[in-house]
Amino acid sequence: MKKALITLTLICGGIISCLAQSQYDEALAKKLGADEHGMKKYVMAFLLRGDRVAEYTPEQRQEIQAGHMANIGKMADMGKLIVAGPFFGNDDLRGIYIFDVQTLEEAKALTETDPAIQAGVLKMDLKEWYGSAALMMLPELYPKVTKQSF
Repeated sequence: MKKALITLTLICGGIISCLAQSQYDEALAKKLGADEHGMKKYVMAFLLRGDRVAEYTPEQRQEIQAGHMANIGKMADMGKLIVAGPFFGNDDLRGIYIFDVQTLEEAKALTETDPAIQAGVLKMDLKEWYGSAALMMLPELYPKVTKQSF
């Protein structure tokens, strides 16, 4: 009985392993920069409320925000910004960026192009992050579910 259980366990494990491996797409993994775990390195930027927000009128902040949104589009078009979005609420933590770059320095250079960063309305806290390489498919999928852009 014990041998039968061990044999059954090995057979089931083998079948599950084969099924999991049959979905692996080596070409796609390579295209997305995935490692053997389907993961890759990104840099995540936490957007925080800047120290100079109060220096601007609502109209000026609206103009800065328009520049911020245009810059998001530019970085996405460059293929460097994979995810961007605000957090709900009015806390100091305002939003995130996830960059497809290898170094904090590259991400810092990109964040410094943001008019909201330049104006001190936002500031960034950058962290290296290990996440699914499938995230790289988001820019391709996002337009397919977007009815109206910002």
